[in-house]
This record gives sequence, C-alpha cells and structure tokens, in this order.
Amino acid sequence: MLFLHEVHQVKGAAEEEFESAFRDEWMPTLAKSADARLLWFCHHAHGSGPAYNVVTITALNDGAAWEDLARRVQRGDLKEWARHVDELRHGVTGKLLFGVHWSPMADLDLSTVPTDGATHELSLYMEDTGHPHAPIDDYVEFWGTGYYGPMKERAANLLDIQAVFQVAFGAGLRKEAILMQKIVNHQVLMYLLTHDTDPAHRRPGEFMHDALAFRDQWESKLLRTSSWSPLH
Repeated sequence: MLFLHEVHQVKGAAEEEFESAFRDEWMPTLAKSADARLLWFCHHAHGSGPAYNVVTITALNDGAAWEDLARRVQRGDLKEWARHVDELRHGVTGKLLFGVHWSPMADLDLSTVPTDGATHELSLYMEDTGHPHAPIDDYVEFWGTGYYGPMKERAANLLDIQAVFQVAFGAGLRKEAILMQKIVNHQVLMYLLTHDTDPAHRRPGEFMHDALAFRDQWESKLLRTSSWSPLH
C-alpha cells in the first residue's frame, strides 16, 4: 500500500471552499472504487505553524492505483477538480510513502475507511518527521524497538501511534520517516510544551539519549483534524 502525503498552502479567503472540495468531491470520488481512500484531513493547529496549512493523507492500494489516480488528475475525470483546487492554494508539496513493516496501519483495509463525511469530535495529532544521520533502516528499527514498543507497554499516556511511514524510493527525501500520533492526553501535552525535558529522560538507556545515535534533526507538527476527517 502507498500513502500520498500532501501539505497544502491554502489561500486564507478560500479555506472553506478548499475543505469543501476535499469533503464533497475528492473523498466521495475516491470511494467509488476500491483502490483509494482519503484518510486524514488536518489543519495546522492555530499558533503551532504556518497559517492556513492543511495536511492530507490519501491511501492507495498499490502502484497501479497511484498511476491511475495520477492520470485521472492529469487528463481524466479529476482534471477540472485539480485545476479548481490549484486556484484555492498558493502551492502544495507531496510525497509518496510506504508504511514500515511494524506500523499499526500495516493491515489497513480500505473498505473500512469512512467515506460519508459524518462529523465527530476534533482530535489533535503530533506528526513527527525524522531526518536521521544514521542509515534509514536502522533508524526505523530503532523507532520500533526504542519508541513504539515501550510506548505500547506504557499504554500511551500522551500519544497513540497510529501509523509510521517511510518515504518510497525516488518519491522524496531518502532518509525521512514519519510518525502519525494521536494526542490522547492534552494535559500531558501542555506539560510537555511548558517544561524542559526531565534530566532523568536524557540518561543512557532512555529514548531521548539513545535516539541521538540516529538523529538530532526532526520536525514536530501539531495537527487538528477536521470535523469530518475519515480518520480522527
């Protein structure tokens, strides 16, 4: 399975129209076949990054599904939709991702993804993008054993890791991986934002210390789902 990750720089005055284009056209159009589904539609949480930035993640069954969708956007039934959406944003940056082998989303069944636009409570996500200096395979394995495993054992007092991605070969930065993590405790998040890291967590054997052997460059985004985002 492939995942199309896009960051949209939306024109402020067109924010609602842009969201409508994905809710009322992109999502139901993909739902007409079994090959693709919109998973997340998320806004940058206010005060946490660039204004009017939207992150979308679309799942595709395989390379053939991606090629079919790309050709539909280029010269098929989605061409006019794409032209219209381009007028609603300043730009968009996309990349194709694979789920890592131990990702909780490794066995995603696209037929189970909602497509009806039903509304729900908003959720916050922390999207961490790591850029390791170590080999990407070693970094991904360390995430699994040194981060995801211990977090599962602690029953996620802050974050619930819902998906882990690695850039597909030739489709973006080689050494980049992404954690899609739902924030399950806003009070713990507030503590994290307003306090220094406890020195006890910087000792050898702790994740914050041991991870420096693999990377010291990463980016965290706080994302807020729309009220109709299929996954939330």
